[in-house]
Amino acid sequence: MADSATTEEIADAMEKQVAAAQGLKKLKPGDLVKMMIELFGEDRVDKKACKKAIKLLIETERCVYTYFGGSFIEMPHKEGAEN
Repeated sequence: MADSATTEEIADAMEKQVAAAQGLKKLKPGDLVKMMIELFGEDRVDKKACKKAIKLLIETERCVYTYFGGSFIEMPHKEGAEN
Protein backbone atom coordinates (compact mmCIF):
# COMPACT_ATOMS: atom_id res chain seq x y z
CA MET A 1 0.00 0.00 0.00
CA ALA A 2 1.37 3.41 -0.96
CA ASP A 3 1.93 6.20 1.54
CA SER A 4 -1.18 8.26 2.17
CA ALA A 5 -1.31 11.77 0.77
CA THR A 6 -1.06 14.51 3.40
CA THR A 7 -3.95 16.83 4.15
CA GLU A 8 -1.89 19.71 2.74
CA GLU A 9 -1.19 17.83 -0.53
CA ILE A 10 -4.88 17.08 -0.94
CA ALA A 11 -5.85 20.68 -0.09
CA ASP A 12 -3.36 22.06 -2.65
CA ALA A 13 -4.73 19.76 -5.36
CA MET A 14 -8.31 20.70 -4.45
CA GLU A 15 -7.49 24.40 -4.58
CA LYS A 16 -6.06 23.96 -8.10
CA GLN A 17 -9.21 22.13 -9.22
CA VAL A 18 -11.49 24.82 -7.76
CA ALA A 19 -9.42 27.59 -9.39
CA ALA A 20 -9.51 25.81 -12.76
CA ALA A 21 -13.29 25.38 -12.56
CA GLN A 22 -13.97 28.97 -11.43
CA GLY A 23 -16.45 30.62 -13.77
CA LEU A 24 -17.00 27.37 -15.68
CA LYS A 25 -18.55 25.03 -13.14
CA LYS A 26 -19.41 25.10 -9.45
CA LEU A 27 -17.86 22.17 -7.59
CA LYS A 28 -19.61 20.36 -4.76
CA PRO A 29 -17.55 18.82 -1.95
CA GLY A 30 -18.42 15.36 -3.33
CA ASP A 31 -17.06 16.35 -6.74
CA LEU A 32 -13.73 17.26 -5.15
CA VAL A 33 -13.59 13.99 -3.20
CA LYS A 34 -14.11 12.01 -6.42
CA MET A 35 -11.44 14.08 -8.21
CA MET A 36 -8.91 13.49 -5.44
CA ILE A 37 -9.53 9.75 -5.35
CA GLU A 38 -9.07 9.72 -9.13
CA LEU A 39 -5.92 11.87 -8.92
CA PHE A 40 -4.17 10.19 -5.99
CA GLY A 41 -5.74 6.73 -6.10
CA GLU A 42 -7.95 4.97 -3.57
CA ASP A 43 -4.91 3.58 -1.77
CA ARG A 44 -3.61 7.08 -0.92
CA VAL A 45 -6.80 9.11 -0.31
CA ASP A 46 -10.12 8.46 1.43
CA LYS A 47 -13.24 10.52 2.12
CA LYS A 48 -12.13 11.36 5.66
CA ALA A 49 -8.82 12.81 4.43
CA CYS A 50 -10.67 14.83 1.77
CA LYS A 51 -13.06 16.26 4.36
CA LYS A 52 -10.07 17.37 6.45
CA ALA A 53 -8.55 19.03 3.38
CA ILE A 54 -11.80 20.87 2.59
CA LYS A 55 -12.00 22.05 6.20
CA LEU A 56 -8.41 23.30 5.93
CA LEU A 57 -9.19 25.23 2.73
CA ILE A 58 -12.20 26.91 4.33
CA GLU A 59 -10.47 27.69 7.65
CA THR A 60 -7.43 29.23 5.91
CA GLU A 61 -9.79 31.17 3.59
CA ARG A 62 -8.17 29.71 0.47
CA CYS A 63 -11.70 28.69 -0.60
CA VAL A 64 -15.22 29.53 0.54
CA TYR A 65 -18.54 27.71 0.78
CA THR A 66 -21.34 29.18 -1.29
CA TYR A 67 -24.98 28.12 -1.06
CA PHE A 68 -27.30 28.28 -4.05
CA GLY A 69 -29.56 25.29 -4.25
CA GLY A 70 -26.75 23.27 -2.65
CA SER A 71 -23.31 23.65 -1.12
CA PHE A 72 -20.44 24.53 -3.42
CA ILE A 73 -16.76 25.30 -2.89
CA GLU A 74 -15.37 28.29 -4.76
CA MET A 75 -12.44 30.66 -4.72
CA PRO A 76 -13.05 33.69 -2.48
CA HIS A 77 -14.69 36.58 -4.31
CA LYS A 78 -12.65 39.77 -4.46
CA GLU A 79 -14.29 42.56 -2.50
CA GLY A 80 -16.28 44.86 -4.75
CA ALA A 81 -16.11 42.44 -7.68
CA GLU A 82 -19.19 41.31 -9.55
CA ASN A 83 -20.24 37.70 -8.97
